[in-house]
Amino acid sequence: MKHIAKLMSLVLIVLAAGCGPKTAAKKPTAKRGLTIALVTKSTSHDFWQTVNAGAQAAGRRTGATVIFKGPSKETDVADQMTIMEDFITQKVDAIVMAACNSTALIPLVERAQNAGIPVVTIDSGIDSDIAASFIATDNIKGARAAADALAKLIGGKGDIGVEPIVAGAATSTMRENGFKEGIKKYPGIRIVATRFSNCDESTAMTVTENMLTANPGIVGIFSACGPGAVGCARVIEQKGLVGKVKHVAFDAIPGELDAFKRGSIQVLIVQNPYKMGYEGVKAAVAIKAGRKVPKRVDTGVTVVTKDNFNDPEVQKIIFPLGKH
Repeated sequence: MKHIAKLMSLVLIVLAAGCGPKTAAKKPTAKRGLTIALVTKSTSHDFWQTVNAGAQAAGRRTGATVIFKGPSKETDVADQMTIMEDFITQKVDAIVMAACNSTALIPLVERAQNAGIPVVTIDSGIDSDIAASFIATDNIKGARAAADALAKLIGGKGDIGVEPIVAGAATSTMRENGFKEGIKKYPGIRIVATRFSNCDESTAMTVTENMLTANPGIVGIFSACGPGAVGCARVIEQKGLVGKVKHVAFDAIPGELDAFKRGSIQVLIVQNPYKMGYEGVKAAVAIKAGRKVPKRVDTGVTVVTKDNFNDPEVQKIIFPLGKH
């Protein structure tokens, strides 16, 4: 009987322990970090790599995962649209995008927003205010600064050529229009040719060669993007026109900096791509947290000449990741 009593007591203790409060609760599930898609106009150019570097830095700071993708060429609108469709299907938390075309991407931005995926546009926006925020250079202001710089270099008179980026891209249109508006202040200057470089070095070389052949009196050229500027500078050098044909260009990619040192580019209109990527991701994270963000953020431009190139603040803008 004593053994039976002890056994019953043990059973009661075990049952009581099972019915009592749990002492080993399950570990809380960690909150999932945001997944943000960064869709640029291409991935091969140094400019977009710097945008990505800024975006990744913001991702690390906020705990978000940033997926970087874009077409191989800035003219491949169809590929960028496919990339956008894939990210919408994957149900990423937000998209940060630089549009290859200002109108073609509108339906996809609308679809993303309607699916609860906020879209922040950077660098090159769309012809609609549906995007949650637009973070970019004031391209018109920057292009007007380029017009002033080129006018100064050629003494306010002479024939010039303009090489925009890609037909239909908002950035290209704003830089072209801003430059042409700015140059109107100088009645002695005449624009004799406008040719798109497609932001491609080899295309820019062909365009520049044809431009100078058809208009041998050209004394100045404005290049609206980095790879295009590198191609233009090569032709200026090959033709022995360094110093004779003045050249003002947007951006400061390695090839441009080399041409700047050689004298085939005299002035650089430098953007802040690192800041675009950083602020783009930062805005996307803020939106997902229910916070308001500015509808428009100007990331600024710096006019770089031989006189200010070595200034510490200018060096930080030109080399946001440090010199390699």
